[in-house]
Amino acid sequence: MAAARVPAVLAGLAGASGVAAGAYGAHGSIDEDSRATYETANKYHLLSAPALLGVAALVRNSPRSALQAVPAALLSTGTALFCGPLYHAALTGDRKMARVAPLGGVTMMAGWVACCLL
Repeated sequence: MAAARVPAVLAGLAGASGVAAGAYGAHGSIDEDSRATYETANKYHLLSAPALLGVAALVRNSPRSALQAVPAALLSTGTALFCGPLYHAALTGDRKMARVAPLGGVTMMAGWVACCLL
């Protein structure tokens, strides 16, 4: 797969899995105490898809550079590190992994800043 397609593939996967997680949140058995945490995870999960799609467009229209992979890598890693622990906490009640979420948030912010490099 061409490196320029990777952000588009990540965008598609983030969008599809975000919609699936949202559907589960709307129709699954999530208690009211955990609903806000789940919805926060799902909101940022879904926001990552258009962000990655935007990165895909920037990569496609910019000169080749070793830095092209950085925004997509940071955005997708940040999304996993932020949303994953929040989903886990909402579904299991175990908040230990939620300590990782701030690292994921900072990683997502770095991904947005890295878009300036393209």
